[in-house]
Amino acid sequence: MQGVTSVQDAPSVASAFWRFAIPSIVAMLVSGLYQVIDGFFVGHFIGADGLASINMAIPLLGLIMGFGLLVGMGGGSLLSKYRGENNQPAIQATLVTALCLVVLMGLLATAVFITFGQSLLKVQGATGIIMEMSWSYVQTMSFGALISIGASAMPILVRNDNSPNLATVFIVAGALTNIVLDYLFLGQLGMGLKGAAIATLIAQLATCILCLHYFMSASANTRLTIKRFDTTIASRTVQLGSSNLVMFIYFSFVMAFHNIQFIAYGDTTQLAAFAIVGYIASCYYFFAEGLVSGLQPPVSYYLGAKQYKRITETVKLAFSVTVGSGIALVILLNLFPGLFVSIFTTGNEALLEAGKHGIRLHLIALFLDGFLFMAAVYFVAVGKSGQALFVSLGNMFVQLPFLFILPKYMGINGVWLAVPLSNIAFALIVLPMLLVNLKDLTKLHTLQRKPGG
Repeated sequence: MQGVTSVQDAPSVASAFWRFAIPSIVAMLVSGLYQVIDGFFVGHFIGADGLASINMAIPLLGLIMGFGLLVGMGGGSLLSKYRGENNQPAIQATLVTALCLVVLMGLLATAVFITFGQSLLKVQGATGIIMEMSWSYVQTMSFGALISIGASAMPILVRNDNSPNLATVFIVAGALTNIVLDYLFLGQLGMGLKGAAIATLIAQLATCILCLHYFMSASANTRLTIKRFDTTIASRTVQLGSSNLVMFIYFSFVMAFHNIQFIAYGDTTQLAAFAIVGYIASCYYFFAEGLVSGLQPPVSYYLGAKQYKRITETVKLAFSVTVGSGIALVILLNLFPGLFVSIFTTGNEALLEAGKHGIRLHLIALFLDGFLFMAAVYFVAVGKSGQALFVSLGNMFVQLPFLFILPKYMGINGVWLAVPLSNIAFALIVLPMLLVNLKDLTKLHTLQRKPGG
């Protein structure tokens, strides 16, 4: 099989890692452009109110993306593992089951957000024009939840079918479509946030169609065939992917709590600044997620093939690049904060100053987000769903007291500092967990090398 030999016969751990990581990084960065492009056009064509409104909608959209990554990462991990075992029936059943889960999750998400969407916006403090614009965006995206979930999950399945380059091409095609439609709907037709949502859904639909065509073509290593939905594989997919959903539940909850606190201790300008800082941070988030997503296919394969030393070497490489790039970006952002904020706004000095202040406080420990992403994905890749879930849940529970307590004593600065300080605290817990797991793999490798091992 092409997929098995491509990882197994790679001349080095680094070449196998980068073969998946580079397309995954490109794919995630381009995928992240959906949000950043929306922010760029909203900031320039609608203004601060538009940025504040779309920030109210982001927690709900994060949940939709979480459903997609649950299926994509969970199903993708199983695909890679079964490819390592050369288990063809299981590979076929996993693909069919994952696609069925996309449909089920999409219908569920539509029902939930159409029913409770407005209430979730009100809880964050949305009123007046902010509420009107936010709901127009959320309502449109809710009706297309199936498309959004498919666009998150299916490229990951294509990637784990040993076609990372094609997966990247499909996502790039969607992102380019989104850029053109954003300019048309917002810049030329003045359709507001509803136009931004429609542009996103059309672009995501293009990605879904390309992925589905791939699995029905001769190019696929795993062809889509008529098979029954496998409840055991579905359960395992949900179990392995649940940490990704929880991570986005955490992201959405913390984002919503931030929105509440920024309205309580600041104003719409502070909330718009938070939106801009979020867009800037997302560029690193998506880079880091793409990088560590490249960790998952080879590590899952090495686990199935019992090549434990290669797992530890791959993790060390991913750690050094993820954390090192994060530290470099933090330095760059602190040197030129105004340059980055000005990408999303012109002529609003209050917003510019608030954004610069937010960058210096909120993103000071940005590199630790990358480390925590890596830890969660690693535990999924080696089948440690409990530890992966702990990383995702723990990150949420550690942040909440910081976000609740610090503003009481530090005001708006406490809102900005809650995430970096909590990340420092939680990283001190997760790092020993990771080191213990890698030490266990080293022991297994040592046993293998002993006579009779």
